[in-house]
Amino acid sequence: MINVLIVEDEPTAAQALALYVKRVPGFAVAGHVRTGADALRRAATGGIDLVLLDIYLPDMSGLEVLRRLRAAGRTVDVIATTRARDLSVVQAAVSFGVTQYLVKPFTSGAVRQKLDRYSAYRATVTGAELPVAQDEIDSLFGALRESVETSGLPKGVTRESLQAVIATLRRALEEDATGPHPADDEAIGGRSAIEVARILGMSRVTTRRYLEYLVDAGLAQRQARYGGGAGRPELEYRWLPDPHHHRPPDLR
Repeated sequence: MINVLIVEDEPTAAQALALYVKRVPGFAVAGHVRTGADALRRAATGGIDLVLLDIYLPDMSGLEVLRRLRAAGRTVDVIATTRARDLSVVQAAVSFGVTQYLVKPFTSGAVRQKLDRYSAYRATVTGAELPVAQDEIDSLFGALRESVETSGLPKGVTRESLQAVIATLRRALEEDATGPHPADDEAIGGRSAIEVARILGMSRVTTRRYLEYLVDAGLAQRQARYGGGAGRPELEYRWLPDPHHHRPPDLR
């Protein structure tokens, strides 16, 4: 049994994580704490195999928790669970030994996929004998690596097209924020499926599938656009910036 410590200060996210972890065979929730200090104390008692660690905690950053864990010689495995998408934060997390990165808002399927991969990694480590050959090392790292086919994207959604749609929404947000103030009934950065499709040269149906996926993932917002004449209002989509984007990690 793999014992998991959940470090999460948001009650809803913590409850969801606990529920999702319990659904995966071979995993058990060993505890839940809300602060970095409590996480360090609980890890010191032992009996923890894996930590699901939020990067932004009330008392210190998850990166600081990681730094202190490693400084104390604790090699417990860690999966970061956070809204942070800054490349610098991701790089710092990897440098401190994060095995995987789970971006909020997460689904049960996404959590299960990460845990299944971690379980495969653990099985490989447990069964390995030293010294190991190159192909065995490659297999060990491959157990944690995601391919495009198994990246959790729904059928009909490719990573390349998704990145193009995201870039279009982000660019719209930046252009509207720095340009003339839009009309009162328009959201800054709002673009319809037709507008995005025209920019990318995609069909409206395909574009809407990607936009709805981003809405379901909590990365974009959908709202009605009025003022276009008679008939039903047109739907427009707006990229939601990371609320923690400008919050620097605490590395003291």
